[in-house]
Amino acid sequence: MLPAHIESKIEFGREVCGVLEQAEDREWLVTNGIGGYASGTISGNLTRRYHGLLVAALRPPLGRTLLIAKLEESVIYDGAEYPLSTNRWSSGAVAPKGFANIESFGLEGSVPVWRFAFADGLLEKRIWMRQNENTTYVQYTTLRGGGPIRFACKAFVNYRDFHGATHAGNWKMSIDPAPNGLKIVAFEGAVPFYLLAPGAGVAWRHEWYRDFYFPLEAERGLDASEDCLFAATFSRELPSGQTLTFALTCEETPELDGEKALRERREQDKALLRAWAAHDPMAAETAPPWIRQLVLAADQFIVKRSLPQEPDGRSIIAGYHWFGDWGRDTMIALPGLTLVTGRAEVAAKILRAFACCIDRGMLPNNFPDAGGIPEYNTADAALWFIEAARQYFEAARDLETLRFLYPVFAEIIRAYTDGTRHNIRVDRRDGLLHAGEAGVQLTWMDAKIGDWVVTPRIGKPVEVNALWYNALLAMADFSVALGVAPDSYQEAAGKALRNFGKFWNDGAGYCYDVIDAPGIGCDAALRPNPIFAVSLAHSPLSSEQQRAIVDVCARRLLTSFGLRSLAPGEPGYAGHYAGGPHERDAAYHQGTAWGWLLGPFALAHLRVYRDARAAASFLEPLGNQIRAKGLGTLGEVFDGDAPFTPRGCVAQAWTVAELLRAWRTTLAGLEDGSKLVARDCDAGSGRAAPAS
Repeated sequence: MLPAHIESKIEFGREVCGVLEQAEDREWLVTNGIGGYASGTISGNLTRRYHGLLVAALRPPLGRTLLIAKLEESVIYDGAEYPLSTNRWSSGAVAPKGFANIESFGLEGSVPVWRFAFADGLLEKRIWMRQNENTTYVQYTTLRGGGPIRFACKAFVNYRDFHGATHAGNWKMSIDPAPNGLKIVAFEGAVPFYLLAPGAGVAWRHEWYRDFYFPLEAERGLDASEDCLFAATFSRELPSGQTLTFALTCEETPELDGEKALRERREQDKALLRAWAAHDPMAAETAPPWIRQLVLAADQFIVKRSLPQEPDGRSIIAGYHWFGDWGRDTMIALPGLTLVTGRAEVAAKILRAFACCIDRGMLPNNFPDAGGIPEYNTADAALWFIEAARQYFEAARDLETLRFLYPVFAEIIRAYTDGTRHNIRVDRRDGLLHAGEAGVQLTWMDAKIGDWVVTPRIGKPVEVNALWYNALLAMADFSVALGVAPDSYQEAAGKALRNFGKFWNDGAGYCYDVIDAPGIGCDAALRPNPIFAVSLAHSPLSSEQQRAIVDVCARRLLTSFGLRSLAPGEPGYAGHYAGGPHERDAAYHQGTAWGWLLGPFALAHLRVYRDARAAASFLEPLGNQIRAKGLGTLGEVFDGDAPFTPRGCVAQAWTVAELLRAWRTTLAGLEDGSKLVARDCDAGSGRAAPAS
């Protein structure tokens, strides 16, 4: 039986909330299922350009636009004024210092909750979004007070692409009264938005506040100042037990009943946990708190993507704050975010939506923020698409969806075999997949600075070929399920398997990262990519080779929170991901540790050592990161050097997904050691034993 509300598993008192450097380093996030979000810090100050109370998806799931930056609150109690908000300014000043009045912060399910203490007064604040609407609710409730409490807040607004920064000049917005608040039109043709607070008094203003300071943008070598428009002051007496709810919205007639909207949000959280528990009672019963929180976090990445062929389509936002929905990330994240959480119907909608986007056998790498033609510049996304469908069919046995997808998958295999964009083609001499050309980054290691591709990996990358082998075997299985002859796929898989040994570097005792690379031959740099030749369903390596891969990754690439993208000591290793765009992109895949890789590593470790407890133990430190940076979720990357400081996006889909998937698989091993997923591979048989 779930409680009326979900108790917080992430809580901080004054030891964190009252220390600005700690409070502003922890970021909260709420989303609306169509690409919009609200996000900020515990302390209340905006530390990056992507923070705001309403970042609306005006072309769902993209077109994200900052409309309402913040509410700067204060209370007057017993003759004294207490600030509740905090700002940093480009001058170096911090004013006001409302963080000093935060008694506690926690997550109530997915809803961030603050408590502000002033003398014997206590005020509670919550923030959430309404599903499928660009509407954010901010609710204040007086929990305690021995006398009148006067609440007031300044509303700061904007209207810009969420990647940008406003330097306003003489920009004049239109601010007009509306029932229960204000209507704002930033310029002719702009989408109107509303600040509504039933029961509050409103004093209209139009005054630009200059030079809000974003320390994280300064760290990233980007424009670190912003102007926001002080649009109005809202005020109201809030006696003990009384509530004031703001609706910050693009809707003309939003739901204004704050209690009803909050019940909806709580019910949505409970429904997510119920779906998971019904699908997997054992997991729900034994899961640590961080797993339950990640089940809720998983939903934050799932968004609607309506297409003419699939109006009810779904997609996955790769990461918050700045990523859109990327093909590769979507397919890697799909099993963990949907299948593990008991939402197979969402997985089917994602697969069907992306099937409509295949072009020349390729899956889009990403959809531009401004709209337009998707970019087809990835060699592995279409193969991850087939792998995601394999896991979906294994879980759901949905023949109808498989029949819909099968011709699309056949097209992918044909295109890859015959050749498609960017020199992606099967080498008919060995059945292995070649990809790449100068100036293009096609694998997940895709950093590019100007014309410089940092990790070009032209040739035959090891993980792409492990995926190719698995895709061929998946197609053989799909064919059998649909009553189609599987012979061509089996023959192609057998040829790839017989020649996969070319990847083995006898001298080093692990796989080359890339073979048949122009001007190089074989790239012997130690990267994490061979782990996929062990963790995927069918391994093309012998059991001894699998163990060697796991061991070298454990000893040279493993950190507490992920695998390094390059081993220390290798030429070009960078142990810190910091600095301006050039410095960060240069380090992105040159030693930076990636959280999502911990999942495949744990599964590979389980496969070769058959010790579920040991495999699960690798996951816990990353799981506990839900308290460290992106609250209730998991981030993108970490420094390769200790203490492995979190960097990059604070919420990354494939990190959350792969941790959920790996944890569930290791739990299966703990439930019944005799049914562990790992079995030895017989590479000489033409088909390896499955990992799941």
